[in-house]
Amino acid sequence: MRPDTPADHTTEAERLLRTAGQYPEDREPLLLRAAAHLELAGDRARATALYDDLLSGSEPAEPFLIRALKAANLWEYGHEAEARAIITGVRAARPAEPAPWEIAAETLEAHDELEDAEATFTEAARLLVDPAQEITYALQSLLTGRHRVRRLLALPHDEHDTLADRLHTAAVPLDELHDPKRLWALGSSDPAELQAEITRLRTELGSYRTALSRPFPVAVLHWPEAELDELLAAYPELEAEYPTYRAHLTDIEASLRELAQSGTPNLGIVPATVPSYEAFAASESTSPATPALLPQYTTTLAARGLATPWPPPRTSPCWCGSKETYGDCHGGTKS
Repeated sequence: MRPDTPADHTTEAERLLRTAGQYPEDREPLLLRAAAHLELAGDRARATALYDDLLSGSEPAEPFLIRALKAANLWEYGHEAEARAIITGVRAARPAEPAPWEIAAETLEAHDELEDAEATFTEAARLLVDPAQEITYALQSLLTGRHRVRRLLALPHDEHDTLADRLHTAAVPLDELHDPKRLWALGSSDPAELQAEITRLRTELGSYRTALSRPFPVAVLHWPEAELDELLAAYPELEAEYPTYRAHLTDIEASLRELAQSGTPNLGIVPATVPSYEAFAASESTSPATPALLPQYTTTLAARGLATPWPPPRTSPCWCGSKETYGDCHGGTKS
């Protein structure tokens, strides 16, 4: 169950901090997730303290991501000058990953600094996007954000906007989704217009879910066949969750495709093992036979950075472990 109230987010942050103590090798992603929950709980000063802790300790794996997140948090509770300085530093460092750029640009956008946001998005696109190479989901998200800001600024389409349009597969085109004039429809008294706008906004929410999910994927659990056999032999109560191994694989792909079609970004698959699941159950003082424990286990593995991004490139090995490519296996049209 996702946390809904400030108290829920505080509780989840505390749980993640305890988990970080148990798994020091995964401290960075766990503290980042805890900081995100503290922000949602309104405890922004404590979130900043976690970002500072990560930056002042041993060399962080993703320092520019941490700095961008810290800047976004600082600006939200009145530290605009410091946030601007951090964003300037991130841009000057020219990170090789899209996430710091996108967070910095979205922070500027959220505070009506549209020209600076567009410049940040554009600098990142020129540095990172090569149309001749496969465009990852993270780069697609970057291009979509850039398209949105340029639409707000009434700038003409360029090659990166065209690429964003081509990559966008939702029912509502980007030009319509990012049309500033459509906001006026929210004041309409026509039920049909209001319903149409609600549909568009629901689609658009997919892009904003990045703020809640980054840098952690929304993950689905994958039990390799031998592990699933061992799990069901030890805990037959879980057979209703996993009737067969083939059905398990089919459900994984179907669930991820459904999430992708709804606009959920940053999807992943986490491999499960019986020993780690039993250890997690013990840490939660819960029986491994409890079906409700499985989503919590999945979330914890994803927070520890153990998820593999989905979908893989069509020419890469399939996530299921077969020797076929993803395009010829679960990535096929009949999957």
